[in-house]
Amino acid sequence: MTETAKRAARRRQGKLPGRQDWSTWPHYQAAAAGFRGYWYPVCFSDQVGEKPRKVRLLGEDLFVIRDDDGIFGMKDRCPHRGVPLSYGSKQFPGTVSCVYHGWTFQLQSGDLVAAITDGPQSPICRKVTQPTYDVEERLGMVWVYVGDGERPHPIDEQLPEELVGNSAVLGQRIQQRKGNWRFACENGYDEGHAKYLHRAALWRLFKPMPVWNTTKIVERGRWIYRVQEKQYWAAEFPGLGRWTGLAWYKAKPPKETGNIGNTSSHREVNPVIAAQEFPGFASVSMPGVLRIAYPTFIHYEFYVPVDADDHLYVGVMADFQKGLRTLPFYAKYLGAVRWLFHGQFSGQDKWMVEVTDAPPERLYRPDESLLRWRKLAEDTTEDRLDRLRTQGIAPAAPADPTA
Repeated sequence: MTETAKRAARRRQGKLPGRQDWSTWPHYQAAAAGFRGYWYPVCFSDQVGEKPRKVRLLGEDLFVIRDDDGIFGMKDRCPHRGVPLSYGSKQFPGTVSCVYHGWTFQLQSGDLVAAITDGPQSPICRKVTQPTYDVEERLGMVWVYVGDGERPHPIDEQLPEELVGNSAVLGQRIQQRKGNWRFACENGYDEGHAKYLHRAALWRLFKPMPVWNTTKIVERGRWIYRVQEKQYWAAEFPGLGRWTGLAWYKAKPPKETGNIGNTSSHREVNPVIAAQEFPGFASVSMPGVLRIAYPTFIHYEFYVPVDADDHLYVGVMADFQKGLRTLPFYAKYLGAVRWLFHGQFSGQDKWMVEVTDAPPERLYRPDESLLRWRKLAEDTTEDRLDRLRTQGIAPAAPADPTA
């Protein structure tokens, strides 16, 4: 009997301690392949040209393609014989043609406008419409909206507010990773792991790390924030001894607990960041967006569901500068930060997400952050479904993780 089968058998017998499933949050439990009704970044803008680029998003296969009129998305399955349309090409302006028999679809509407191998008067034309996707470009990336037939909300309403209307220079990374997107998001917003898992990361090597924190969760608008109330830099564990995140080669810890940067900083806060008045340095919003505010930059992570087993890690570091003041950021990011932060540091998170196996799970006090995130996802999804029902739209069933 496999370990998965054994675990399932123990769950049925009620012999496993702790939380056996996520049924407390049924929408979250059903969202193995992601939440519909949102914009998701899928690739860099310069990766999309006049040849179809295949994308898998929320368990759906589609492609994106560029044309004189903009950038478009379409379901990646020709309705004729099921061949991927991403194998095809553009034979006429504003269209894509299937590689197999030349069925040709208009990019804007999805209408079948020609069946090349059946001649100009093919009676099948205008009788078939291929599903299309709304596509936008922001922050140097291509974003795709996956909904249930409703009109998508403006993408700028979903982006972090400070990224709309403020000049910023960006350092970015997109990488497909193993593991469910929920594990990635929960890892990002997790209260406890950074102090232990990342304590020896090169990015944190000379910076002090607290042993533990007392925190509270504050909700503001569509975000929930982790607010640090007290940081403890050393602790005596009964019968075991002393544990500390300090060392002779590390900087001295701050005298006061701050909430810009996870261990505070002496640096002057960038005016754009200061103007946001973030109650806490770490925040998360739907459909899985992490924001970590430092004094001179903000780091974002977008956890994009590919399907139930894989996700895209989209890391964006934003320095709110313009003109010549962007040059030091470019030099620092390309010279060191890209490898240290979006590489080795983030690679530790990648490893943990790959090996996480939950539920069942036993949670502890710092996991209040995870519980509040799940509640946010649950409440937000229920609100969206209520709106769809009011509009007479039947939401699609969650994608089958085994498909």
